[in-house]
Amino acid sequence: MTQESFVLGVDLDGTVADFYGGLRPIAAEWLGVDVDTLPTDVSWDMPEWGLAQSPGGYPDLHKFAVTQRDLFRVLRPLPGAPMALRRLSKAGVRIRIITHRLIVKDFHQLAVQQTIEWLDSHGVPYSDLCFMGDKGAVGADLYIEDAPGNVERLRAEGLSTIVFTNSTNRHLVGPRADNWEQAYSLVLTELERWMPAP
Repeated sequence: MTQESFVLGVDLDGTVADFYGGLRPIAAEWLGVDVDTLPTDVSWDMPEWGLAQSPGGYPDLHKFAVTQRDLFRVLRPLPGAPMALRRLSKAGVRIRIITHRLIVKDFHQLAVQQTIEWLDSHGVPYSDLCFMGDKGAVGADLYIEDAPGNVERLRAEGLSTIVFTNSTNRHLVGPRADNWEQAYSLVLTELERWMPAP
């Protein structure tokens, strides 16, 4: 049996949604500091924001951001992301959103609901929506991911992965996309390689 569609595994936060830009003002409120004191360029786990010294650390900030500030509903999409994904979908790519947004227990329903509402309100097409940490388990032909650890794990499993550039992953080797125009082109190239010869 042959696979009918080319499957693109798309991470959400930091790849399609501006997670760091959206979380930054909420983190400033949580920490009781001026937002301008929090750098925009951060590394993984955002130690530059001093969350390790705050009560509850990142998990408590995350819970506050989602349950009290609707984080997953109010994030802005990264420039060009929804349109690029719509164009890829029209080209026959099966979009499989893969996100690990259920990292903090006790409010999964809210996180899932906000995610679906966000995707629909921004016109992001998807055939599958997976909430899981093991992104390689979803069986995509190509992945777009920003988290350094996830990129390294996917590549270690022999899975083709495009790094979506942000301040957390500049040390990783390509292929990489600095924006969604580049991501679109890279995905189309892989799609052409995948398509069976006539």
